[in-house]
Amino acid sequence: MRHIRRAAAAAVGYNLAMGERLRPAPGPFERGSRYNSYGAFLRRKYGCRVGKVSVDAGFTCPNRDGTAGLGGCAYCDGDSFVPESVSRARPVAEQVAAGIEYLRARYRARKFIAYFQPRTNTHAPLDRLVPLYEEAMAHEDIVGLAVGTRPDAVDEDKLAWFEQLAGARFVTLEYGLQSAHDRTLERIRRGHDYACWRKAVERTRGRGIYVTAHLILGFPWESREEMLSMAAAVSAAGVDFLKLHHLHVLRGTAMGAEFERAPFALPSYGEYVGLVVDFLERLDPDVCLERLFALAPEDRLLAPRWGKSKAEMQFDIEQALARRRTWQGRLFGSQ
Repeated sequence: MRHIRRAAAAAVGYNLAMGERLRPAPGPFERGSRYNSYGAFLRRKYGCRVGKVSVDAGFTCPNRDGTAGLGGCAYCDGDSFVPESVSRARPVAEQVAAGIEYLRARYRARKFIAYFQPRTNTHAPLDRLVPLYEEAMAHEDIVGLAVGTRPDAVDEDKLAWFEQLAGARFVTLEYGLQSAHDRTLERIRRGHDYACWRKAVERTRGRGIYVTAHLILGFPWESREEMLSMAAAVSAAGVDFLKLHHLHVLRGTAMGAEFERAPFALPSYGEYVGLVVDFLERLDPDVCLERLFALAPEDRLLAPRWGKSKAEMQFDIEQALARRRTWQGRLFGSQ
């Protein structure tokens, strides 16, 4: 009950640490919130809680099969953020049905988005992709499609198909970026540069397709100023949604092997919370935040090991915003 009371207090803007009631933040936010939440956006759009159902369609990645590189990105093991219940061995329709059942029971979701999540989900000919997408959307409670991909894996024919679908369904293309700095993209072996990502976003906008960016905060060679500068970069690109998370160093990856040989410094938990708040202040308030952090499987995670739950991290970031009396976009355009 204590956690429920704390969460409820945070929702109405009561700063537990300071013992005072804070004024609501301005901006296009849900009442009591200090940032633009993706979940709230979907609730406004559909009038109910909307869940994302993860699907593994068995794709690889152009950075693994030789199209853009071999071995994958230095930080990535391909499966760390995929729910354990998702299995590429099961037909797409079965994965969707199972995911809907779970999200309906666990979160009381009523509508759902089919989310093609692991690896690069446009890395195949269109005539292979479309039947998989359509199979996922056949369920009556699926209202749309979210596709995780890379900026170098979507061509004009695929964009035209997504554009046509967006006339009837909610459609999001999630373009992994990870960093807006080319030296980082080269060092982590992304296989594309920032200009490639920016071009993909420009080609996608104006078609009725929502665009999501993924960013990682905490690469040890990036300065705090470089990380914060990416708020302006993704804002200027005109993305609709953003996923932030801290760098995970995982066993079985190139970065993990480097860390085991010679451990490098990563942000502390408190430093990361402060970094997210600073980032949000600089971000366009119209960009919806789909996540502010991510959790990796403990048996694969080398660092950082903060010992924090999802609820604790969410609460601490929201309280940090409240203590500072700040909100997403407070400094947007003033840098």
